[in-house]
Amino acid sequence: MPRWSVPARVRDVGLAALAAFDVWFNYESFTPVTAALTAVTCAAILLRRRFPLTAFVLTLPATLVVEVVVAPISTLYTLAERSRDRRLLTGCAIVAAAVLAVPWPLDWYAPTGETWTLVYFGYLLAATLAPVLVGQLVQARRDLKQQLAEIEEAREHERALHAQAVLARERAQLAREMHDVVSHQVSLIAVQAGALQVASKDTPSREAARSIRTLSVATLDELRHMVDVLRASGSGATELTPQPTLAQLEQLIANSGIDVELSGGPATDMPAPGQRAVYRTVQEALTNVRKHAPGARVRIEILQVGQDTEVTVTNTAPTRPALALPGSRQGLIGLRERAELLGGTFESGPTDDGGYRIRLRLPTHPG
Repeated sequence: MPRWSVPARVRDVGLAALAAFDVWFNYESFTPVTAALTAVTCAAILLRRRFPLTAFVLTLPATLVVEVVVAPISTLYTLAERSRDRRLLTGCAIVAAAVLAVPWPLDWYAPTGETWTLVYFGYLLAATLAPVLVGQLVQARRDLKQQLAEIEEAREHERALHAQAVLARERAQLAREMHDVVSHQVSLIAVQAGALQVASKDTPSREAARSIRTLSVATLDELRHMVDVLRASGSGATELTPQPTLAQLEQLIANSGIDVELSGGPATDMPAPGQRAVYRTVQEALTNVRKHAPGARVRIEILQVGQDTEVTVTNTAPTRPALALPGSRQGLIGLRERAELLGGTFESGPTDDGGYRIRLRLPTHPG
């Protein structure tokens, strides 16, 4: 429900009317001077929001000649609620108490009443310090409310940034998986469809193989664009589930359609992130061979070198022209990122005989 409140101008007019009643109640006979001073005092209340110090000063003359409370106390409260100068506020409270304590006219002052005047001043000082303290408390409450609003705004901004970071990591994970898994499978389909197109004798089979290969190439091209968009939105190294392990490595090699020689093997208790890195390295190497080195032979060596596991995938020079398959150009970059995040190294480059070699080295048991 909306909170109902009285407009500030209405409150000021009401307070000025209350100050006029206070003057009328405490003073019976008015002279032209006292009437003018009290009128200025009541009007000063209307200025207290824009000019609080000026409004307070304008109430002092009437306070000296008339026993009024509403006008000086209200203007002093407004000044304390808006000013941060505590020395000024203390001085104003002392002045207000002194003006209220000093008898007027001054010839009414009797030397024997000095003690009572000081006592009266002490009570009045406590009374004038009260609106100062209340005004400062309201100011502190307002400042605290503003700070809490700023803190909440900062938290909302932090939550938004965290959500964006999480989304960016998920998009990067999805990009990595799309490249590692989908690209691998679709490129295999394209290669096998190309081989079927060449080997088929009847026209319908060749047309079907050609159609499959064309669709596979188009799919790889679309996939390349999707991977570029996803990778541009974030980066990260966490993995999506489920993830492959080394138990599926032999099946990957068998389904590759490439002449592969596998030697050695990683430690059976190698952590899951390391197993995934080895699997993805072999998968990416076989995908690149199908794309860029058809007919090449591949040798995969997985060795234990001290406390590390080293994976080397070397292919010979191609024996057939490579098919024009699109690529995302992110495979080797992703493998290098994986290796660095796991505390390892990654190298890749051509061999002297026209082939290509990639080498991954990871700590077998990190930490």
